[in-house]
Amino acid sequence: MTESELYPLYRESDAGTDGDDAAYLLISSTKSPAFILIGQVSRRFALCIELQEREICQTLMEGDMVAVSAPEGGELRHAAMLLELVRSYRQPLLVLPKDHAGSKRLSMVVSAGNEIIPKCTIIRGTHPEQNVICSSEELSTLSFHASTDGVKVSYPSKEIFKAEIIRYSDIF
Repeated sequence: MTESELYPLYRESDAGTDGDDAAYLLISSTKSPAFILIGQVSRRFALCIELQEREICQTLMEGDMVAVSAPEGGELRHAAMLLELVRSYRQPLLVLPKDHAGSKRLSMVVSAGNEIIPKCTIIRGTHPEQNVICSSEELSTLSFHASTDGVKVSYPSKEIFKAEIIRYSDIF
């Protein structure tokens, strides 16, 4: 049986600001150092996704999510910088070919959209589909859905993760 919980991130006082003192949802594994950091987009923009053979542009709407996954853990500040490069500075995402040696060196990966499904069976940095993100095995049982009220997390058991809302000023 799957349960879900809504985490309110977006507030009127955050309107028009990404970064500054916006809220993030931090999902941490209770079994490993793995985590996923999620922020919501405050303004519509086109996210460019660069593939070897072409460019895809995906529109992110107000309330959509930008997520950074760290399957082996890492510095929260590093994850927040990656998130803000996309959310605040509209940094394009690069997608590596499936057999690219560099994917082994990616400690964190980014995905964006209104639904994000963590998976532990995909190769880091090699999928242009923004509804999936590479994660640790235990966090691959979760799913995230954006709304104007926040981020809805669906899960089979609350025992596998800890969720907390943190602010930009808590990290930087």
